[in-house]
Amino acid sequence: MLTRTKLTKLCEISGSALAIIYAVAIASNTGREVLGFALLLISATLFAIWALADRRWAFLLLQGFYIGSAVLGLVRWA
Repeated sequence: MLTRTKLTKLCEISGSALAIIYAVAIASNTGREVLGFALLLISATLFAIWALADRRWAFLLLQGFYIGSAVLGLVRWA
């Protein structure tokens, strides 16, 4: 069973790793923008789950902005 602590740790670690990869994909300027924005969407969703689990409302709002940015990036680059 996935406890709240394990869920938040999973979201924290995987969300952070994906955020690093998406930042490199976007910054590298090598045509990997769609991959980068897809990873941003996944990362922000994981962080949003973490925010909900820990009741961090300001952090959840920030992730909503990042999710919107990812969707906009996917629409514009895909």
